[in-house]
Amino acid sequence: MTQGKRSDSHAIVIGGSLAGLMIARVLSDHFARVTLIERDRLNDAPEARKGQPQARHLHGLLASGLEIMSQYFPALKEGLSAHGALFNDMGTSIRWYAYGGYRIQYQSGLIGAMMSRPLLEWQIRQRVLALANVVTRDECSVVRLLTAGEPAQVTGVEIDNRSQAGTREMLHADLVVDASGRGSASPKWLAEMGYAAPEETEIKIGVGYATRLYRRRPGDLVGAELLIISPQPPHDKRTGYMFPLEQDRWIVGLGCWSGDYPPTDEAGYLEFARSLAAPDIYNLISRLEPISDILPYRFPSSLRRHYEKLTHFPAGYLVAGDAICSFNPVYGQGMTSATKQAAALDAVLAAKPEPADLARHFFKEAAKVVDIPWQLAVGEDFRYPETTGPKAPGTDLINRYVSRLHQATHSDPVVYGAFLQVMNLMKPPASLFHPKIVWRVLRSKRHAQPQAFQPMPA
Repeated sequence: MTQGKRSDSHAIVIGGSLAGLMIARVLSDHFARVTLIERDRLNDAPEARKGQPQARHLHGLLASGLEIMSQYFPALKEGLSAHGALFNDMGTSIRWYAYGGYRIQYQSGLIGAMMSRPLLEWQIRQRVLALANVVTRDECSVVRLLTAGEPAQVTGVEIDNRSQAGTREMLHADLVVDASGRGSASPKWLAEMGYAAPEETEIKIGVGYATRLYRRRPGDLVGAELLIISPQPPHDKRTGYMFPLEQDRWIVGLGCWSGDYPPTDEAGYLEFARSLAAPDIYNLISRLEPISDILPYRFPSSLRRHYEKLTHFPAGYLVAGDAICSFNPVYGQGMTSATKQAAALDAVLAAKPEPADLARHFFKEAAKVVDIPWQLAVGEDFRYPETTGPKAPGTDLINRYVSRLHQATHSDPVVYGAFLQVMNLMKPPASLFHPKIVWRVLRSKRHAQPQAFQPMPA
């Protein structure tokens, strides 16, 4: 724990999902008490809650996110493995069709985790709530912020305790962190205190997907552990993912851009899978046993709130996770971004800034975390002419080069490795423009015909 923290210091986290849990873990090292407030009931089980409509769908945990989580929870991998999570080298485990061919398989050294979002969140929640100075108040919603002084600073929250017939209660704290997600009330609360709401950037993408679970048996997939079929923009808008989960299940997500939503009936779902750019997912699910309904999900736009641009912000208050930025979920960046934001907060608190300066320092660091996945997601989304919103100059030129880079990953492990480092938020996108990578991309052969899948040698 941080040396010199006050014995009566108290921090409150609004939101008990992954971002809130990681923030609570960090705050436990800097405050004597941490209270985690969650609207839903928190059961000691891996389950999706009412307030998490996306938790039943496929989630990706990038290598950098897993690495940081493991630093805060040293036995996390073992706990996940004990409940059926799978860990594999990302270079060898993925059969990934993109831009006219399959990416080469090779030993990348990057470890990917495959498990359901509820399992991951449950394992982390168990560890957070086992901390002696962390308590949870579930089935409680925050009605308003408590404030004092002029200009107003945040001194706590008023909660509505739904488990006790709507009893209202005031909780006082030195710091309140809003990790309540995209639907955050922070812009409204700031306006009520006389502060400006943050500027917002919205990129409308019309993404949607439909998810189904299938029974998994040994030998279903030979030569890889999971499947990804990426579209080739701008005309191909359909994508597919098939990942192994705990309890011998496959999770299949069929998705789209620009409103070309997958059907949720049996025949339509299979036909959508058949229409993908490669046949792998269709060939598997057409003979597997489904064990769930087909669940739809819509994500109309990526949204970023620029708290880092505000010149005035109340002391005692921060915003994090999806409440700052929610990305196109197809790229699997959200959980890792939230984890990296929590680590950034840890570093900022360790530097012991004055309370009035905490928000400025944190939002500056959080913006650095968000910049890379935002740049990656938005750049890819603008491959489709239907995407609308602020478009950075040079996006089309960069995308033409990145298309060549994608094609180079069919045969060049060095280029593919550079791409995986960026995709996993371990290196900035600018690293793909290093002269040695550019040279390899430009000298790579373009494939006029789609490549056949070549399994990695045993």
